[in-house]
Amino acid sequence: MKKSFLLLLLGVMGCLSVAAQSRGGLRINEVMVDNTGSIVDDYGEKGAWVELFNSTFAPLEISSVYITTVKFDNPDSIDKALMYAVPLGDVNTKIPKRQHVIFWADSLPTRGTFHTNFVLTPGRDNYIAIYDADGRTLIDEIVVPADLAAGSSYARKIDGEGGTNDPEAWEVRDGSEGKYITPSSNNIIKDTNKKVDTFHERDKRGFALTIMAMCIVFTALLVLCLCFMLISKIGEKITRANKMKSQGLAPKEVARDARPDHDSGEEIAAIVMALHEHLDAHDTEQTILTINKVKKSYSPWNSKIYSMRELPKR
Repeated sequence: MKKSFLLLLLGVMGCLSVAAQSRGGLRINEVMVDNTGSIVDDYGEKGAWVELFNSTFAPLEISSVYITTVKFDNPDSIDKALMYAVPLGDVNTKIPKRQHVIFWADSLPTRGTFHTNFVLTPGRDNYIAIYDADGRTLIDEIVVPADLAAGSSYARKIDGEGGTNDPEAWEVRDGSEGKYITPSSNNIIKDTNKKVDTFHERDKRGFALTIMAMCIVFTALLVLCLCFMLISKIGEKITRANKMKSQGLAPKEVARDARPDHDSGEEIAAIVMALHEHLDAHDTEQTILTINKVKKSYSPWNSKIYSMRELPKR
């Protein structure tokens, strides 16, 4: 029974771990069709790009997923030849949690892992979709509107938020104030922390912060003190039980007030010294005091004669 339960538990944990690594958290996050003044690729050229975002809180390996600009009516009509398969073996295809990666839509896959085999065409609707490694499971899709101006991007309002192909979660960004184009970065740039600013306004001199810090420190010390006291009491109880056991007494048969007290460290040291002096032997207690008599031997190194200044002979 226990073995079956352990196997079931391991199976559940394995399923959870696989689910945690699922590519279902991969999102199309921002798209630029006509790149006139944004980032350049590793060849120094400007081109259309698609930003993918790992919306999970764990690293996500995206190798072998498919990116395409072809809309398939049903899974049976999917043609993998019309899709770009992210190659295996590139360490950069492992996206850290809540991070981004850029793919260049330049139809030049020979230039590297992040250069796709399709292009995005300005002036018309551009459909983009991501499929899982099986080539049939749709992960995310979006239609970039045809009226997207040159140099502007089509981005999610909040990174990874919104359902698949949800137009309410997207907006056009032209690089103006509050509409920043953010390739490989968060769509919402947070330069301040609202909670910290509010706390600073209410506690300008830092008195409340000081009191809170002191309370936290003293509370931690109090908890440690209580833990040490509890450990000490448990140790005394165990020692008392061992002493009663050595005397042939059962703890349940002896009243709490009549139970013998545990020996203190001073008593144990006195017994050990007495046994050592009279019997030249140790007792069976765990606390052992060993006394060694060292006979002092003569050596020129510890002789005081050689450390005295010699008077010159006349």
